[in-house]
Amino acid sequence: MEVDLLSLIESYNFAVCINGVGVDNTSQGIALDRTEERTIDAGMKHSTATFHYVPASIVIESHQVRYTDTTLVERWVTIRNDGAEPVTIGRIDSFSLKLPTGEWKLMHYTSDWGTEFEPVVEPLAGESVLLETRFGRSSKGMHPWMSLFGQAGEVLTMSPMWSGNWQLRCEYNDGDGGYEVNGGLSDWEFSKTLAPGEAMESVHVAIASGSGGDLNSTSIAFARVGRKYWYPHNEFSRSMPMEWNHWWSYEDKAINEDVFRANADEAAKLGLDICTLDAGWFGPSEEASEWYEMRGDWAMVNEKRFPSGIRAVSDHVHGLGLKFGLWCEIEAVGKSAALSEKNPTYVARRDGESLGYLCFGNPEVRQWAFDMLDGLITGYNSQWIKLDFNLDPQAGCNCTDHGHGAGDGLFEHYNGYYRVLRDIREKHPEVILENCSSGGLRIDLGIMQKTHTTFLSDPDYPEHSLQAFWGATTMLAPDVCLHWSYSEWCGDNPFQQFKAADSSVKPHQFDYYTRIAMLRGFGISQKLPEMPEWMKARLAHHVDVYKSDVKPFVLEADLYRLTGQPGRGGTGDRWSAFQYSMPSGDADLVFVFRLPGGEASRAIRLQALDAEAVYELTWLSGDEQKVVEIAGSVLLKDGIIFDSLDVEDSALIRLKMLS
Repeated sequence: MEVDLLSLIESYNFAVCINGVGVDNTSQGIALDRTEERTIDAGMKHSTATFHYVPASIVIESHQVRYTDTTLVERWVTIRNDGAEPVTIGRIDSFSLKLPTGEWKLMHYTSDWGTEFEPVVEPLAGESVLLETRFGRSSKGMHPWMSLFGQAGEVLTMSPMWSGNWQLRCEYNDGDGGYEVNGGLSDWEFSKTLAPGEAMESVHVAIASGSGGDLNSTSIAFARVGRKYWYPHNEFSRSMPMEWNHWWSYEDKAINEDVFRANADEAAKLGLDICTLDAGWFGPSEEASEWYEMRGDWAMVNEKRFPSGIRAVSDHVHGLGLKFGLWCEIEAVGKSAALSEKNPTYVARRDGESLGYLCFGNPEVRQWAFDMLDGLITGYNSQWIKLDFNLDPQAGCNCTDHGHGAGDGLFEHYNGYYRVLRDIREKHPEVILENCSSGGLRIDLGIMQKTHTTFLSDPDYPEHSLQAFWGATTMLAPDVCLHWSYSEWCGDNPFQQFKAADSSVKPHQFDYYTRIAMLRGFGISQKLPEMPEWMKARLAHHVDVYKSDVKPFVLEADLYRLTGQPGRGGTGDRWSAFQYSMPSGDADLVFVFRLPGGEASRAIRLQALDAEAVYELTWLSGDEQKVVEIAGSVLLKDGIIFDSLDVEDSALIRLKMLS
């Protein structure tokens, strides 16, 4: 029998460390003062339990927001020093809960460049488990997410909503053989001193309960709450613009004004919406200028590559009826950048050594960053800013003259970065902010409350792209995920072998590559002028299908994984299928992909249909649309048999309820 986990996560349990002493809601000297509840809107209830820790004159508030139309609860704590002396906070867990006794299985994801969302599944078997990152980026090393599966089908999924170092712990208790689960902000190299009257807020953690041993039961809750309450939206982002970005096809030195204009001309013909100028546009006017070394000198344009300036390029793009996007790594400072010499106090340092980024705990840095981004948006008429971050801050800055203490530099950096993103959105409410960090190394629910979309990974070869999307949507809705179709790379990469001019590429393979990108936010990084005419025509067709048939589902529908997670290197499930189901229940969209190594025939069973209804199925993936009618009971029990797809082939099917 499954245990009701929702009542478990709707608790006020917490754990903090004050002046080196561990304190929780059962500690000696702790006293519950009051509990309060208020309704924020029809779907949100905010409850607070206020405790007094008498020995140190500390007020601790344990918060929870219940999203009442889902099984998701958001947890955090605040600490206020009501005493006359400073206190030091060394650990601040946003939640703590006791797992019901029984057998539990843990699932989480490891992560590194090009290997994001690598699944790890292991039993909780009498030892404590610590999941964390110490790199200073939320999904470098591990993604800030884990799920626990009970022996009776219980599912418990949690995700720290934070872009820096975090921890999730499954702590084994020798006494009763059970587990306590807790976490939030990492306590590694962290401490924060609160002066009398000063307060701090922990990072938030989202926790959802599910059932049936089905990860969809919690991922849908995360997506629904994200769309309704967390993610920023504007009219442009809600239009799900399709972008062209030059990066992999014309990396750094390969991009120039003429190349960008020529590709923008083709992008307009294809029906795309925006062209984004990635790294390579800024720095000294030298052909050999390295983007990585010059980060920070955003006011400087490489006039060798862009002799007419960036605004002229932007104007050309707008003249085609497209929007203009620009890449910037606003937090970083390259070794050769003039910025660090001009403003040395801006640089984050640890024990005197530069960490390669600007400390946003410093109010002067926040103002500089806001002014710079504001200038890039207004000066270049940019409608999309791609915000990258290509380094590991680790424990962060310990300069005490930046507006933070020696132990909370990274914590205050991210709080400061969040404020800048908020202020930019307020000043430019119709601009899209894209989150990126060496691809997918800073994907978390904290930064997704400040940006409109996130890049999933730098590589985008098919099986990797499917693996990353499968994993990312355990915590994110598809409409805030962005990944390009199979890109043509300038450099050598054993997995990125696609070449548009390769005569061996068959139409069904190109469709397969492109449809994978259509699962979410749709982007491409191709040499558009060099595409064969048949490929351009096919790409234009997919753009039309995305606009007319796919986009509404990506924006609004619940996503069900119908197959297991594909894996890089021929591992994992070798068929990949996803079903988008509209909340109204009368329309669905199904993507099916046969990967190399997939068996010749597979039955794909659908979910969330009415067994008593009849559905009209329209194949959108063939040269001619095939239409059939199938009973919902058959689709749920037996599924759709796919026995005619080639390797690297795909199907796209629209379902409409008839009765």
